[in-house]
Amino acid sequence: MNPTDRAVSAATETDVPTARPSATFIVIALVVGVASGFGLLFSGYPDALGAAVPMTALGIATLCYLAAAVTGLRWVAWLVVGVGTVMVFGAELLDLPRWAVLAAAGLVLLVIGFIRRPRATTPQALAMVGFFGVAVAALALDPRLGLALAGLALAAHAGWDVVHYRRNAVVGRSLALWCMGLDLFLGLVCVGIAIAG
Repeated sequence: MNPTDRAVSAATETDVPTARPSATFIVIALVVGVASGFGLLFSGYPDALGAAVPMTALGIATLCYLAAAVTGLRWVAWLVVGVGTVMVFGAELLDLPRWAVLAAAGLVLLVIGFIRRPRATTPQALAMVGFFGVAVAALALDPRLGLALAGLALAAHAGWDVVHYRRNAVVGRSLALWCMGLDLFLGLVCVGIAIAG
């Protein structure tokens, strides 16, 4: 295999053509995503509702995509949902900032990805820096403004999910749909709560 073929192959290992899911499957995946967003929203409500909620969702979501791109294995994204959740709970137990733990995991994945699969890693690295970076920056703002900004970043990530769902790329369509429902619901509700005060 020549270098060009290897580069193309490395960039598309996670892009597997498959039939589109049924309408029932799509609805179920979206509803489960919305339910997950509802659970996150009320996991600490009203005391803990702030920019940390959408920031955490974005941190885990971007790690899912990044891990799948780095490994070339779609199922790893679902594994990272669980691992990311455990990391967040571990950060709370150790009294560490969630964002720092999620960012450290992202940095490790970036280093591995740029060594192993730079072409596949780059778009996911940029997405993590963009979406997650905005949500982390929102933590330093006035609580209502921070919640609105982090919520907007999370809702915008649903567009990233749509792109990957339509292209059937990097992550499985089930994860893209689930993430789409969670991101859009939780993000817009956070924005609404911030506006309502």
